[in-house]
Amino acid sequence: MGRVVVVGSLNSDHTVRVKRHPEIGQTVIGLSYARALGGKGFNQAVTAARQGADVVMVGCVGDDSDGGDLVRALAEAGADVGYVRRHAELPTGRAHITVDGAGRNSIVVVPGANAGVSFPSAALEGASVLLAQLEVPLDVVAAALFVARNAGVTTVLNPAPAQPLSDRLLSMVDYLMPNETEAQLLGEVAYTGTAIVTQGERGSLLLRPGQPDVRIDALHVDVVDTTAAGDAFCGCFAAALASGLPLEEGLRRANAAGAHAVTVHGALPSLPTAHDVNSLLG
Repeated sequence: MGRVVVVGSLNSDHTVRVKRHPEIGQTVIGLSYARALGGKGFNQAVTAARQGADVVMVGCVGDDSDGGDLVRALAEAGADVGYVRRHAELPTGRAHITVDGAGRNSIVVVPGANAGVSFPSAALEGASVLLAQLEVPLDVVAAALFVARNAGVTTVLNPAPAQPLSDRLLSMVDYLMPNETEAQLLGEVAYTGTAIVTQGERGSLLLRPGQPDVRIDALHVDVVDTTAAGDAFCGCFAAALASGLPLEEGLRRANAAGAHAVTVHGALPSLPTAHDVNSLLG
């Protein structure tokens, strides 16, 4: 299997479960609290590694216990952590997650040390795929995409959290992977590559210029927590690309990865192995 380089966020996740999300100005009583490891970059790197890909993580954590835990967990998953910087002044990033009784989540991210990440071109040595998100500074994402494009590396961008993106940045993306909300927030953009829109229980939609749209149906599972489902999808898809699988087969595996993730509480525990994906696909 080929090498996947992930440039992205590394966070400590703090999750509160509630019966329902609070309205503006309202206080509700939480049912439980848990602290775990996460961040879109972390989740996607761990998923790709658990699929069997050779993964290199590029990111930044604080010189604190949370940062140490994240680096150890990445290494235990099999990822190369040689390009994860330990920042002496900024604390490790945090995500504050609220999950309601239907498994739906809302998330607030405090970037912390994620703001201190940089992208060394040496990280792309031997890479097949570059996978990025938008929880790190946009100029770092743009630099990574530029270096990867010039090196002939396939580029994948998960535009989350959604924000305006320039035509120049989008021109360096081979696969754009938003969810439905993020796709709407992107608005009218001049993107001419392949788009894959994740649609939750309706699966995913493959959009290619000049070709008919293709829907990849979701697998029906019992939903307990949607946290990290999109990250599982993206990480599994990047691993499939790096392994040379046909596009639609890779998307079926990614759908199965997302389906597995929603059946398990928390981010890191829900990220599937190749065996988990294979079991869902039968």
